[in-house]
Amino acid sequence: MIIDFNDLELNVAQNFKGGEKEYVSRRFVDENNKIMLGTLEPGASIGYHSHDADSEVIYLLEGEAAVLYDEGEEMLRAGQAHYCPMGHSHSLINRSDRAITFLAVVPTHNK
Repeated sequence: MIIDFNDLELNVAQNFKGGEKEYVSRRFVDENNKIMLGTLEPGASIGYHSHDADSEVIYLLEGEAAVLYDEGEEMLRAGQAHYCPMGHSHSLINRSDRAITFLAVVPTHNK
C-alpha cells in the first residue's frame, strides 16, 4: 500500500495538545495506525502528553527539535527517531530558526 501525503488533506491544528502555535500535518488514519507527515515552524510545539493506550515513533526528516521525554529532555536531529513507548509522555518543540519536518507513526495497541 502506498500512502501519498500529497493526496491527503492538509490539517492545521492550533496549540495541538496544549502546545504553542500551529502543527501542520497530512494524516493517514485507519483502525491500526495513524501515520502523519508534520511540520512545526520556529517556536511551535506539540504539547506534553501521555501515551496510555498507544505508542509513537517520530522520525525527524529536516531540522533539529527538542523532545521532552518523561523527566528529561533530548535533542533530535534529522535522520534520528524518537520513540515514546506506551505508558510514557513526551512533547516535540521547535526552538530553532527554521521549520522542522517529521514523520510520526502511532500504532494501535490491542490488549
